[in-house]
Amino acid sequence: MALTIRLRKMGRTNSSTFRLVVLDKRAPRDGKYIEMLGWYKPLEANDKNLSIKSDRVEHYLNLGAEISIKAKNLVKKAAPEIIKKLNEKKVLKNIKLKQKAKSKAKK
Repeated sequence: MALTIRLRKMGRTNSSTFRLVVLDKRAPRDGKYIEMLGWYKPLEANDKNLSIKSDRVEHYLNLGAEISIKAKNLVKKAAPEIIKKLNEKKVLKNIKLKQKAKSKAKK
């Protein structure tokens, strides 16, 4: 099952709130989710408009879950170290692939 971390829209008209959830990639935007990882209230002006369980986000990213762009931006605000680790993993993976390609080209 392919997992993705993305936002789920909730609330009333003109007062939307969002939940950061992990769900199956094929599920609809407001469909059934596996776990709620946090919430975001964009209309609140104070500092308490964002809450994210960073340990659970990191857990699902380590399992191979993909993260949407907007969810990634919210996680970057709340826990930038998670996004740094994710980017470092991608860079290391690209380096390994390039080294593998070079070794194949030499043969």
